[in-house]
Amino acid sequence: MTVHVENGSAWKRFWNRGGWWRAVLITVVYAAVYELLGRLVGAVFGGLIDEQNLFGDPSSIFFGVALPIVLAAALLAVFVWSVGWWPGILGRQPIAGRPWMWLAVALVVIPIVIRLFATNWSAYSVAVVLTTLLLGLCIGFAEELITRGVGVNLLRKGGYSERVVMLLSSLLFGLLHSVNVLSGQPVLNVVVTVVYAFGFGAMMYLSMRVTGSLVYAMLLHAATDPTTILATGGIDAHGATSGSDGLLSVAALFNYAYILLALLAIFFVKGRVRPKLAATSAEAPELR
Repeated sequence: MTVHVENGSAWKRFWNRGGWWRAVLITVVYAAVYELLGRLVGAVFGGLIDEQNLFGDPSSIFFGVALPIVLAAALLAVFVWSVGWWPGILGRQPIAGRPWMWLAVALVVIPIVIRLFATNWSAYSVAVVLTTLLLGLCIGFAEELITRGVGVNLLRKGGYSERVVMLLSSLLFGLLHSVNVLSGQPVLNVVVTVVYAFGFGAMMYLSMRVTGSLVYAMLLHAATDPTTILATGGIDAHGATSGSDGLLSVAALFNYAYILLALLAIFFVKGRVRPKLAATSAEAPELR
């Protein structure tokens, strides 16, 4: 059942109705804006970006990767403010997690630790490491806000069960990464990335549920991307600064675990946030 919230401006009423297609709409718009900003930043600051060695110096990392994300995240933050969702998105989750969901947190944390040991730290300057960590924070904030924040909020407002919310929000996360094909990546690589993103997205949903806050999912995500980049020497590829192949192979096995747990979770995730309460952020949760 979809709830129609009648109070507030027409803008707020439109988004407070929720629903899967609004979640898809905002995700597509965000992805398009991000791509546009990336091209704009590239045109303006192209001289500071080393396309052949993107992670060779801090300016290349910041202008080549981080700045478009920062700008897109800022616009997304304004959107969340405009509809009055900040308290609900960053507040306590309206439906409690279950103990088994801690498995998702463990499956994310363990490979992060492995990659820390696998990284060839001598290949990077302190400035490059710090800028890459900053990039991770930007990615974690932006991608979790659009999918597990805005996306989940819209799906809950649409009256869907938490099983469907997890499934659809994870698919949205995969959709977000399908735009990699526009940067010239081979289609097969993009497909693999989308499947991985679906599994990882489910881990972030479960982590958000069991910790009770989107903030912890943001931090887990923020630690995943930079440790992967530093350990492998690049984005979605092994670069010249790649670390220990043995440890990286072990860490890569967890990607399969994400997908497996995501599929299993479809059968175990239960509950529903009552739509009338999902539409307002200050009220206590009521389940059915």
